[in-house]
Amino acid sequence: MIQENMRDNDYISRALEVSIHVGLVILLTAGCLYVLRPFLPLIAWGIIISIAVYPAYRRLQVVVGGRGGLAAVICTAILLAILILPVTLLTGSLVGGFQSLAARLKEGTPIIQPPPARVGTWPIVGAPLKSAWDLASTNLAAALHNFTPYIKAAIPELLTASGRIGLAVLQSMLSIVVAGVLLAHGTSGVKLVGSFASRLFGEQGPELQQLAGSTIRNVTTGIIGVAFIQSVFASLGFLVIGLPGAGLWAVMFLIAAILQLGVVVLIPAVIYMFTIASTTKAVGFLVWCVIVGVMDNVLKPLLLGRGGSVPMIVVFAGTIGGFAALGPIGLFLGAILLSVGYKLFLAWIERTGQTSSTSRISERRSVPAPWKSLEQ
Repeated sequence: MIQENMRDNDYISRALEVSIHVGLVILLTAGCLYVLRPFLPLIAWGIIISIAVYPAYRRLQVVVGGRGGLAAVICTAILLAILILPVTLLTGSLVGGFQSLAARLKEGTPIIQPPPARVGTWPIVGAPLKSAWDLASTNLAAALHNFTPYIKAAIPELLTASGRIGLAVLQSMLSIVVAGVLLAHGTSGVKLVGSFASRLFGEQGPELQQLAGSTIRNVTTGIIGVAFIQSVFASLGFLVIGLPGAGLWAVMFLIAAILQLGVVVLIPAVIYMFTIASTTKAVGFLVWCVIVGVMDNVLKPLLLGRGGSVPMIVVFAGTIGGFAALGPIGLFLGAILLSVGYKLFLAWIERTGQTSSTSRISERRSVPAPWKSLEQ
């Protein structure tokens, strides 16, 4: 009885000690995350960018004679140029558009051209659209006066959106710098991540580590890469056809293509070209937009699941669902979580099947043969 009481007290003290240790670890982790909370988006994006460009970084490191620091600086400079160049071109296009608008207002020339006669023949929307267009082309102030309440309500939203865009650009630049620092210490970082994965998942750690890296690269090429390729072709079409504000249209199409909604931007562009251009020119632009719109159906299956052991539908569902739940960073986190969960689920099923088959074999071995029972 005394030994049982001592044993119970020993178990209670051990459980209490383990609970205290676990509680201290949780408090320490929560404190670290709270301190790093302002930097978590930068760190997360820096990790994603560094993993996405790591194969290119390794090839560049070989070219520069194995100097990892120099290769990291070159990768950082290239990524910053890729980010800054479109932003600069868009800013220049917007500034030029506002300057042209101010010059037309000063000279008194019409800002909006009169609508073509065929607009009035369109069913349902033709007559009211032509009336509003005529009013805007002859008396813009009166036309804007009718929409004054809507404009006043939209101005704060536009200012907020502009501030968010500027903050996103600054955050992207800092994330690229963080990615460059991580690439400069890539070898030690890979070892640390490998040790953490092995500690967390055991024997499957290296496989899941490789799966996470390949998923990030597949999403980068299959979602963002395809959207960028589509945007390049769409921008060429906007420039060749002479679409007003082609730079702004290109940026809107890039954002929509990342969200898998690029067609939403192409439809109003095609409608607008049918109103201001000749039929032949507008039909040619329509054909080009159809090619751009279906381009992702060919490129995405080739790039999204390339080199991965997870079905493309799993990665795609994780990408879209992650974006809907977590925003832009969910494009990657959703795909990673769903891919890792898929692999763990398969491993659990295989292990369960192996365990059941082993138990059946042992049961067969334990059952005596019929003739042995007859002999007895």
